[in-house]
Amino acid sequence: MPRAFRRSPFVLGLVAGLALSAVACGPVTINQLLSDPAKYRNREVTVRGHVTESASVLGKGAYKLSDDDADLWVVTAAGAPRKGARVDVTGRVQDGYDLSAFGNVIKLPGAMRSGLVLIESSHKAKD
Repeated sequence: MPRAFRRSPFVLGLVAGLALSAVACGPVTINQLLSDPAKYRNREVTVRGHVTESASVLGKGAYKLSDDDADLWVVTAAGAPRKGARVDVTGRVQDGYDLSAFGNVIKLPGAMRSGLVLIESSHKAKD
């Protein structure tokens, strides 16, 4: 790299900005999301975990994602990943979502007929 670019404030600022944005784009834990859902409302968020329950009804799917500290229900318009799959899920947080349509297919606690869910925009299986 030419010497003029090594100490350029623009280049240093660009590198620092890229490093910060790379860290900010990483997955958050489910516990972080559940402890302050308002922080993540109206923006895309990615969480990582393994699927502990999975179901599809009338073209929609729902699955419970666990990261060993907490659980979160994910709703998808595409196929739900199989139980046991490790996935990164990206979507938007929604509070008060009605999960009762899945009540006959998956075991939902009485208090979980509606609640905080992640509306999936995409998921990617991990090895």
